[in-house]
Amino acid sequence: MTAPTTRELPVRKAGWFSHPVLSVLLGASWLALSHSLEPVHLLSALLIALLLPRLLHRFLTPADAIDWLAAMRLSAVVLKDIVLSNITVAKLVLGPMSRPQPAWLPVPLATGHPRINALFATIITTTPGTVSCVVDEQRRVILVHALNCDDPQAMIDDMKNRYEAPLMQIFGQQARTGSAP
Repeated sequence: MTAPTTRELPVRKAGWFSHPVLSVLLGASWLALSHSLEPVHLLSALLIALLLPRLLHRFLTPADAIDWLAAMRLSAVVLKDIVLSNITVAKLVLGPMSRPQPAWLPVPLATGHPRINALFATIITTTPGTVSCVVDEQRRVILVHALNCDDPQAMIDDMKNRYEAPLMQIFGQQARTGSAP
């Protein structure tokens, strides 16, 4: 028996709380958008949080088990990097006649896990000074544009160590073996 592809999702039974993180985010988003904690809005948030994931269960993949401690550590690293990168980019852009050294970096992917690769690209784009432009899972690479890069390999290694390795730990994934094509 072959494993199902992303196009052939197995039919699974819907539970009332089968996607708890999605349910919490939907409920919290509804309350934030309504700007109110009145009973009608709390009830609406509860109904949206419970019903929407249940109605969409055929389109949602099963939730992954994650290492929450590693996720919190990575969140702290990313928040710190965003603040420091903002300062660095501001100095670079507003500095006296500075000359940035832009570069295109092919960052190899260590796993084929779609959530890890999407989150890795999102973190890269969220951090000022870098933008992930292409996630090519066939070639197993993310093409990243860096505003200023003195040492391309050091920057690639830094992104992989700071973001990809913790993401793999969060989702309990191992690096794939074999060289990239």
